[in-house]
Amino acid sequence: MNEDYRVPPHVHDHDGGFRFCPRCGGTLESRLLKEGDPPRLVCQSCGFVFYLDPKLAVGTVITDDRNRIVLVRRAIEPGYGKWVFPGGYVDRGEEVQRAAIREAREEVGLDVRLERLINIYSYTGRTPVIVVYAASLIGGTLACDDEGLEARFFEPHEIPWDELAFRSTYEALREFLGT
Repeated sequence: MNEDYRVPPHVHDHDGGFRFCPRCGGTLESRLLKEGDPPRLVCQSCGFVFYLDPKLAVGTVITDDRNRIVLVRRAIEPGYGKWVFPGGYVDRGEEVQRAAIREAREEVGLDVRLERLINIYSYTGRTPVIVVYAASLIGGTLACDDEGLEARFFEPHEIPWDELAFRSTYEALREFLGT
């Protein structure tokens, strides 16, 4: 797990690359609206304040009837070749729990029952907020989609701790296992 979680230098540059107002097409400029808050993007034409919201992601720590944990070796960046639990982004208007179940099905071909919330993870300077659930395997056949190189079951003592892709993966697995 070599991911750098220090605040990157651009973290206070809150424009996200957006230049035009989604309402009127006018030019957006960065303005300090309130002391102590970060600068906000404001349309020079209509005054619309464009808030850059975090992206919501889900993950599932899936266990089978032998208490083995499913991990996927990533075939995409970030974290190519590193291990993660199944997960992905929540679609607009989608319930978070349904997204977790959908991502398990899409990424590893498994049907799951969510058991409990493990935790919610967010980090300074990072856009996603990650909601992680513990889930039980109830059906399907383990496989991986095009975002994975391989998917497999790990005994808790076999988890490749030094090969995990993200801090949230590491922390959620530790919390799940109580270590």
